[in-house]
Amino acid sequence: MAAPKTQYSCTDCGWSTPKWVGQCGSCQSWDTLREVSDARGLGSGRAIKPVKISEDSRARPITEISMLDSVSWSTQIGEFDRVLGGGLVPGAVILLSGEPGVGKSTLLLEVAAKAAETGKRVLYASGEESVGQIRLRAERTNALHDSLFLASETDLAGLLGHIQSVQPALLIVDSVQTISTSEIDGAAGMPSQIREVAANLIRVAKETGIPVILVGHVTKDGGIAGPRVLEHLVDVVCHFEGDRQTALRFVRSLKNRFGPTDEIGCFEMTEVGIVEVKDPSTLFLSRTEASTSGTCVTVTVEGRRALIAEVQALVVKTNAPQPRRVTNGVDASRVAMLLAVLERRAGIKLSDHDVYVSTVGGVRLTEPASDLAIALAIASAVKDRPIAHDYVAFGEVSLAGEIRPVSNHKLRTNEAKRLGYTKCIDSAAKELRAALVSAL
Repeated sequence: MAAPKTQYSCTDCGWSTPKWVGQCGSCQSWDTLREVSDARGLGSGRAIKPVKISEDSRARPITEISMLDSVSWSTQIGEFDRVLGGGLVPGAVILLSGEPGVGKSTLLLEVAAKAAETGKRVLYASGEESVGQIRLRAERTNALHDSLFLASETDLAGLLGHIQSVQPALLIVDSVQTISTSEIDGAAGMPSQIREVAANLIRVAKETGIPVILVGHVTKDGGIAGPRVLEHLVDVVCHFEGDRQTALRFVRSLKNRFGPTDEIGCFEMTEVGIVEVKDPSTLFLSRTEASTSGTCVTVTVEGRRALIAEVQALVVKTNAPQPRRVTNGVDASRVAMLLAVLERRAGIKLSDHDVYVSTVGGVRLTEPASDLAIALAIASAVKDRPIAHDYVAFGEVSLAGEIRPVSNHKLRTNEAKRLGYTKCIDSAAKELRAALVSAL
């Protein structure tokens, strides 16, 4: 038998090296290499004998595979179904992450209650709360049903026992970092424990066809805690985000094997739980009736959804040697580039002004299509000339001052017309200077 060989493996991505180094050579993470031992001897080149394949598991032509066993079923929450790509697929494993207190457990308890109302057995297993605490929360959100089973469990073997006993049609585990097994050394939340727990739950999901929703904690940097391989193993990765100071919440799809990625679902946190927002565009607009300088409306696209958003800018003259550039909801480097384009291509001097740019309602604009609206809002604030209420603007602004076309033009214009915006400033203006003349 070959002597054990020592390797150092990255806890985030699994990359290994025979010598310890401070930074992972694959994912570039620091201080993630841990010593592992392979008693079989890595790289031995030993031949593996093939095994006989049973009739049930033999490879078949793709045309003979039935789709009936993989038809998704609705969670009865339209915004969550949108993010998942239509609903829950049998055997799918979904990872939902988010900051503490953002409302992950409240949302999933609502999902569990809706599924129970349709006659499906649901097992909600929590390693963070007792069944009494969950019962109190369910009472407040009116999520009580006889088909909803609760279990407070932190041991993997116990959790598997509950699954075998209840035989649920949906399993929710809150959270994967709190479950551990005695078969693996280390405390709950360690990468090895998370990897083992996830692998067993994924195996159960694939063998039984039970959809499994796992709640994942996040690190201080906003990433999902635990090994990065967890995100590769699951079918869907969603992130639940929102500002604690506002009631608005978003669920974003970061990975989806059954639907589009970068899809977004909108929710509102209320006294009776979490409620879906079917038309969020009105939440991102100011309430003032009169036109105000420094504001411009744009249309952003998240997945297959067009959202109306308002950009506000405030420009104040300053004598400071370094004028301030403060942004909220938009990319700071993108705003700095637009300020340079406005000064060089449009003749608007901004080097002696403080510039503040923000969005309304907590929405974050990340796509280049919002460039034109940001530039128009800043120009409107400088000239103190308001843009008319019926104007909407979207387009990418290049360093040459050109307005470039963006994707989903028809989707954006249809959403703008639906909300009463009859005039559109887009790539038809061709140059930023012409767009400024048209809007101001």
